[in-house]
Amino acid sequence: MTTISSKTIPLLENGDRLTRHEFERRYTAMPYQKKGSNKAELIEGIVYMASPLRFESHAQPHGNIIGWLWNYQIAIEGVTLGIEPTVCLDLDNEFQPDAVMFIPGRGARITEDDYIAGAPELVVEIAASTVSIDLHDKKAAYRRNGVQEYIVWRTLDREIDWFSLQDGEYIRLELDENSIIKSQVFPGLWLAVESMLSGSMADVLAVLQSGLQGN
Repeated sequence: MTTISSKTIPLLENGDRLTRHEFERRYTAMPYQKKGSNKAELIEGIVYMASPLRFESHAQPHGNIIGWLWNYQIAIEGVTLGIEPTVCLDLDNEFQPDAVMFIPGRGARITEDDYIAGAPELVVEIAASTVSIDLHDKKAAYRRNGVQEYIVWRTLDREIDWFSLQDGEYIRLELDENSIIKSQVFPGLWLAVESMLSGSMADVLAVLQSGLQGN
């Protein structure tokens, strides 16, 4: 049996136009240290390599949004939460969103090689420097593939957009009179938007608890 060295496989480059199969082949062949330091996604058939992530504009908000979702997950049986998983949406799109939450076997499933195939019910992106991608090409791909809810936290703008898929289109959910957005898919998943933006996680979790209790 002849072994083909990974050196014969081209490395991923930002802007490459590839099929998903070729994207996966090249990503798998990348040196470990390069793979570990680069988040690579295939968006509408084009390769995007992420820039280094800053703390206050990405890592800290990411941690807070995960804390909110994790507290929901442990309260609701059957809900699965993932951080930056590979999601194989279709032949032209393979993303690593900042967070996904779903019920396995509905819109999304775990493949034999331990990736997600299909559309999770909820996808979250922290968009410090990737707003144009997250609110355009990625949003279109998520909508087309049936992701029911899509949250984009625009950290530099201090805005959180929460989109709900209704009749094939994304409708932006609005704040209620208490500045809360309520999921249309996950009962009790309430977000105190101003508290999340300010980092007041005790208030965020108190509102979530109210949602879980049906208040």
